[in-house]
Amino acid sequence: MINEDYKAMLGGKSVIRELSEYATARGKEIGYENVFDYSLGNPSVPAPSAFTHAMVDLYEHGDPVSIHGYSPSLGIPEVKDAIAESLNTRFGMTYTGNHIFPTTGAAGALAHAMRAVTKPGDEIITFAPYFPEYQPYVNGTGAKLTIVPADLDNFQINFEAFEAALNPNVQAVLINTPNNPSGAVYSAETLRRLADVLRDKQREYGHDIFLISDEPYREIVFDGGKQAYPAKFYDNTLTCYSWSKSLSLPGERIGYVAVNPAATDADLLVPMMGQISRGTGHNCPPSSIQRGVAKVLGETSDLSVYETNMNLLYDALTGIGFDVVRPGGTFYIFPKALEADANAFCMKAKQYDLILVPSNSFGVEGYFRMAYCIDTDKVKRSIPALERFAREEYGL
Repeated sequence: MINEDYKAMLGGKSVIRELSEYATARGKEIGYENVFDYSLGNPSVPAPSAFTHAMVDLYEHGDPVSIHGYSPSLGIPEVKDAIAESLNTRFGMTYTGNHIFPTTGAAGALAHAMRAVTKPGDEIITFAPYFPEYQPYVNGTGAKLTIVPADLDNFQINFEAFEAALNPNVQAVLINTPNNPSGAVYSAETLRRLADVLRDKQREYGHDIFLISDEPYREIVFDGGKQAYPAKFYDNTLTCYSWSKSLSLPGERIGYVAVNPAATDADLLVPMMGQISRGTGHNCPPSSIQRGVAKVLGETSDLSVYETNMNLLYDALTGIGFDVVRPGGTFYIFPKALEADANAFCMKAKQYDLILVPSNSFGVEGYFRMAYCIDTDKVKRSIPALERFAREEYGL
């Protein structure tokens, strides 16, 4: 008999993927250059040449047995050491290679982090707006995901609602900064207050509460700013990272969990993740990709186009009359829709070949997400369509 839980999931496809598939089909009818597809968060800039050169050099001159052989179950030691050294240099941490667990992207990192610090029946808290795939990630662990309502003023943390949601069953809190879908960058003040609350609750409940920090957009921050490093504020932090955005490598599926050396049982957590891999069939990411990223840890793609696109859209949307919190990073913007029903709003937008993602699946009503990781020329050409849509449908 087939698994009924996974069968039921077939009826709950990703809204984002469905919109992306619609955009592709529509592009075959009218030319994809005429479809203003803001659905999918797929990087639009190439990987840096340094990465390409590193991979070519690896394949031409490296030991083929080593390049293509199985990685150790906890990752390649010299790769882990290089990642730890890079994090220590950038953020003033004290990681060793033993605190790094390479994974297949940030999704793999989250899957291992969640399982390492929860058991079925436990509770994980996250904050709206949130990446909708968190729900199946958490469901797969047997834990329960609790969503704290959004702070709609600036998309930081709604601390009043957060403290009301906390209870002894909470074993982990999941954050995403810079945030998908809002583009918000959690401030040092927000992270400091979050850490204070968690430390107080650990004492009150008599058990650890881990902070799982999802950081694939860490390097995409605007106005010359930087994302404060959450693990600097709170000892029990598991940092989940991917090079999908910073190096434009989403297809390579490469990331890691970094266990704060000050965390409870810090020296056990990575070996435990190796055991989690045995039960999930994850094993390690490819050896060649681990070695490739280790050679370019100080590099990023040219990420400046995302700030250019953000400014174009923010100025256009606010000029039209949309209510928008200006993003501090990522390649997403999260305006308020022009009617309460975000699904209806986005359906109307499709008539203008504007592919926008309604906010419902992100845990917020009445907003929409635009993933502006597209060519700047297309962003510019989409603005008249946005203006016409708002004028003809809503009288703006």
